[in-house]
Amino acid sequence: MPDTSASRRDVLKAALATGGAAALSACLEAVDDEPIPQGVDDPETLPDRQFAWNDSLDHDEAGNVVLPEHHLFLYLTYDGEAGNDGTPTDADRERLTAALRTIERAYERSNRGVVFDLGYSPAYFDRFEASLPESVDLPPPRRLTPVDTPTLDEQDALLQLASDRSDALLAIEETLFPDGDDTPETLNGVAVTGRLGEVFRIDDRRTGFIGPGLPAANQGVGGIPEDGPVPDAAPLFMGFKAGFAANQASEASVAIEDGPFAGGTTKHVARIRQQLDKWYDENSHEEMVAKLFSPQLAESGAVEGVGENLGDDSGITAELFAAIDETADVFGLVGHAEKAARGNRDSEGNVRTLRRHVESTDNDNASLHFPSYQQQISEFEAVQEAMNGTDIVADNPEIDPRVRNGIFRYIFVENRGNFFIPPRSRRAFPTPQGGDAA
Repeated sequence: MPDTSASRRDVLKAALATGGAAALSACLEAVDDEPIPQGVDDPETLPDRQFAWNDSLDHDEAGNVVLPEHHLFLYLTYDGEAGNDGTPTDADRERLTAALRTIERAYERSNRGVVFDLGYSPAYFDRFEASLPESVDLPPPRRLTPVDTPTLDEQDALLQLASDRSDALLAIEETLFPDGDDTPETLNGVAVTGRLGEVFRIDDRRTGFIGPGLPAANQGVGGIPEDGPVPDAAPLFMGFKAGFAANQASEASVAIEDGPFAGGTTKHVARIRQQLDKWYDENSHEEMVAKLFSPQLAESGAVEGVGENLGDDSGITAELFAAIDETADVFGLVGHAEKAARGNRDSEGNVRTLRRHVESTDNDNASLHFPSYQQQISEFEAVQEAMNGTDIVADNPEIDPRVRNGIFRYIFVENRGNFFIPPRSRRAFPTPQGGDAA
């Protein structure tokens, strides 16, 4: 069994946040040359849906997907040779394809290896004369709440990589975005056939983590009280589990069904600063449950500890969120999850979005990276509108946009970006009509 001690996990997390060759060396010392399984030689054996991680990842006893512990978000600007019209060339498509396949050959698609997806922004597609097909709903990012004014991420692309081994993520970054002449020719023992730095430059670098013990071990940052209130068993800073299987869309249901990009999806990513000193100072466990889930679940004692007893379901039923107006009248308070659920079900009651959020201590502040996958960006925006609770605020004088309105008092959206995740076969600098295979 690999060493999963808290001290080693903390070293791996800290090294990823720092980045660079020295951080990679610190990681390698922490893991003591423990091998990482290599990937596949034949790319045709991999799923065409880039974002289809779930079958390759671990699951807990309740059947919930266990995300890899460490995440690296690289916001990228196209920096290749480009044609006369400013669009990527076939040569750059070949370079990018070779680089991505290097990662897939070097690392097994698993928690112990690496999973990743590469998405493109509306700004990337603006360089082409043609428009995306109607099957791809990808508007520019915009402000989505009445209480936040985020910076809009409009880089060309976003590469998200995840692994239980942050040394794998650092090795990919150091090898495929080389800085200097001493560039490794292999990645996890596999020959490098292409480098991401030949076609992209990194505009912004963000890191994240998730898993029991990691938030508690990394709470000595801005936004969290000094007395260390985050429970050791909590996988997230707010002290509770998330990502329950019954409240997540399937990967198949968020995939685009037809057109040249069938098998792709859209991805919204928000970066959210958290003010958890107030969260922990102001609220008892019952009050936290009321604000994060629902006052009715708090009253019934449905959520024990960090929520392990919930199994694969958060407890936010259709009956519960349908009665949210009554809940607001009775309690003068509504929960975050019950508000969002109103917009997160289709006409048949199926969940519309797949969320993979992780914590961060970038810039020495508690924050959350919130990637959400759905067929159309408009579906995410509908969920956000429901979560805003504007209708509830208008009808209840005890509730205002920030206070007693779910968890808005404790979260502040700093960035928003929209991205399209093409199928694997078209992931290398796609044209809007999908004419180029990768």
